[in-house]
Amino acid sequence: MAELRSFIFIDQLQLQTLCYIATWMRGRLPRSNVAAQIIEIAPGLDIEALTDVALKHTEVAAGILVVERQFGYLEFHSRSTAAVKASAQAVLDALGARPEDAVRPKILASEIITRVDHHHAFLVNRNKLGSMLLGGESMFVLEMQPASYAIIAANEAEKAANIRIVDYRMIGANGRVYLSGDEAEIRNAREAAEVALRDRGVA
Repeated sequence: MAELRSFIFIDQLQLQTLCYIATWMRGRLPRSNVAAQIIEIAPGLDIEALTDVALKHTEVAAGILVVERQFGYLEFHSRSTAAVKASAQAVLDALGARPEDAVRPKILASEIITRVDHHHAFLVNRNKLGSMLLGGESMFVLEMQPASYAIIAANEAEKAANIRIVDYRMIGANGRVYLSGDEAEIRNAREAAEVALRDRGVA
């Protein structure tokens, strides 16, 4: 039986969070403020059958279907919150699982770096897919397991604070988030991101 690693409902997908994920999303692109569901399971190949369940149950569109070394990932979305929740429940039923069976997120690292050095900003920007980090700004970095929780951390931080999303990685062994901006806003973003994980029973 597949292990439910994450079961993440997003009520309103924020603009930067959406734009970042759109840089590598290969399925149907969502619009801002739509509802979305992210599911991560192991073993990875089982996500194929669950995708079939989700897409046939209601009118939802799949943006991400990834089978990687150990885990499988599915993201689907709709303007209809009810449709997203119904398809998500159908996936749970197919798994014989409940939302609380998902692995609790675990924070591995959480740091604020103030007045980032210009050379440091250059190095970060060499690997980013989102906005640019500027020298002199503050940067928040967050690492967690399972990886897919990175999207909810980024989305909730964006809701709560005037920050820029430099990068977030939600596939693989660990998830990572990089945010930049004014120090006070970054502190607000950190709190929002960590609360989003704590609300899901952070270990």
